[in-house]
Amino acid sequence: MTFDLDHARAETPGCQHVLHLNNAGAGLMPRPVLDAVIAHLEREAHIGGYEAADAAHDAVEHTYDAAAALIGCQRDEIAIVENATRAWDMAFYSVPLRPGDRILTAMAEYASNYIAYLQVAARTGAVVEAIPNDETGQLSVDALRRMMDDRVKLIAITHVPTNGGLVNPAAAVGRLARAAGIPYLLDACQSVGQLPVDVEEIGCDMLSATGRKYLRGPRGTGFLYVRRTMLERLEPPFLDDHAATWVARDRYEIRPDARRFENWETNYATKIGLGVAIDYARDVGIETTWARIQSLGALLRGRLGEMPGVVMRDIGAEQCGIVTFTVAGHEPARLVAALLARGVNVSSTTVYGTRLDMEARNLTAMVRASVHYYNSEEEIERFCTILAALL
Repeated sequence: MTFDLDHARAETPGCQHVLHLNNAGAGLMPRPVLDAVIAHLEREAHIGGYEAADAAHDAVEHTYDAAAALIGCQRDEIAIVENATRAWDMAFYSVPLRPGDRILTAMAEYASNYIAYLQVAARTGAVVEAIPNDETGQLSVDALRRMMDDRVKLIAITHVPTNGGLVNPAAAVGRLARAAGIPYLLDACQSVGQLPVDVEEIGCDMLSATGRKYLRGPRGTGFLYVRRTMLERLEPPFLDDHAATWVARDRYEIRPDARRFENWETNYATKIGLGVAIDYARDVGIETTWARIQSLGALLRGRLGEMPGVVMRDIGAEQCGIVTFTVAGHEPARLVAALLARGVNVSSTTVYGTRLDMEARNLTAMVRASVHYYNSEEEIERFCTILAALL
């Protein structure tokens, strides 16, 4: 598990300009990804969009192979879509629900997902229930086991929540879901690319991921995994002539693979860029990435925890590279703005993003600093020095 930090930073143009600790928002693209996107845009400008797509057919198709290899599935189980939210929506809104059906989710569920639960519950008469946390702050597997019955029609959780370092026990949830035959949807927006994710080991039936965060791909890219055995059980909430074929005046046939969740028009440049980003991540090595992110995250937590007035807010038995904290007497949004003015990128996370978890902990906002493998130990020290001066 060797890692060449100098090489990683040399291939990351952004490292010359900013101290970037907002990788849970969007990672800095490496040069090969940037070059691939620009090259295809130039090709479109020179020969035409349709013609450029035809010429790049193999590169576009490779993205399906890359995504499948990344999470341990088959290429026909992958759909490439505009973002992780659209990927998740296409799966969730395809699940048939009736009055009295139960949707089980996590306390740290993301707002976009929970809003969708509430909308579908209002339409169908289904009910949404949050699984309690255990003593560490992660989803309680024992509580989930007690909640399961024949009315549970979907388990849908976020693997790594937006508001902290928590890593939920996705594989333990998968074992319960599979044993009970309950569909399992995993939001892996902030785990794919950061830590090893294998859909067979986790046991999920559907998984959504983004390109822009820990995979370091372009914004506006994402993918959806749907297990083969689930495909025929899910009809997408909308179709076009890419997702289905108009076979007679009064009849259409939905395509048999996961591309039934796509639509015809797509951004070919960023789709190619996503494939390059996944290849780049796999070349670095997900295990190597995860070990370094955990090390940098622990270093940052330790340094921040020594600073007067700083309160660390991360929970869970296992923690990742997302580090959250508050500072007495300092509003998180103002700290984020002050750091940005000094060339440091962090973000704030608020109750509007993860209401159940934040309200349970009496929090309204936190500062979120998220590391990646190309961050250096020197950057961690510099960040803490700048923050201490601000305080």
